[in-house]
Amino acid sequence: MEREKRIVRFLNQIKDDAKEIYIMGDIFDFWFEYKTVVPRGYTRLLGTIAHIADSGIPVHFFTGNHDMWSFTYFQEELGIQLYKEPIVKEIDSKKFFLGHGDGLGPGDKGYKFIKKVFANPLCQWLFARLHPNFGIGLANYFSRKSRMANAEADEKFQGENEEWLIQFCKEYLLKNTPVDYFIFGHRHLPLDIPLDKGARYINLGEWVKYNSYAVFDGKNVELKYFEKD
Repeated sequence: MEREKRIVRFLNQIKDDAKEIYIMGDIFDFWFEYKTVVPRGYTRLLGTIAHIADSGIPVHFFTGNHDMWSFTYFQEELGIQLYKEPIVKEIDSKKFFLGHGDGLGPGDKGYKFIKKVFANPLCQWLFARLHPNFGIGLANYFSRKSRMANAEADEKFQGENEEWLIQFCKEYLLKNTPVDYFIFGHRHLPLDIPLDKGARYINLGEWVKYNSYAVFDGKNVELKYFEKD
């Protein structure tokens, strides 16, 4: 609850200046979109996002590995744009590669396989047959278990040769039209890494420890921190 209220304060603070807002996924430990059931919690956050979207500010949401089972609820109820895959977009003459970041780059073959399973419509249909009390409880259990198992690795920079998203960015620059900024979530560290051809890889970090976010002022992207001690 404390963290949710902090994010709401942040959104209320920026809404008067923001031209657009991009949310890069993993907002929830787990989200499954039932047809008639809304998972408990997040009321203040979802209401604030809906209010911002209703005011005319475009809000873009990229699903992460924890909230990949989002379908139409965010568009229909909150009025925001949903993306399940990365996009390349030009903003004020700068080119951005935007995505959550999960499954990109080399390695992590186990997760890439699991992601395909979770994206399978039959698996989604079968999960929807479970009672929400059981299904969401089971998913939250495994989500917390995964987070605890990876906590130590997530808190350390592994070096450019071991950071899969950096490897993805470098490979992308070799094979595609250059972009100015690669913006990702997923990785739990705020990172700003210079790349070839003047590009930068920026990871937004997370809101458990860092309260970190990025701002594009029309010329440059800067990592910032909200209410950081």
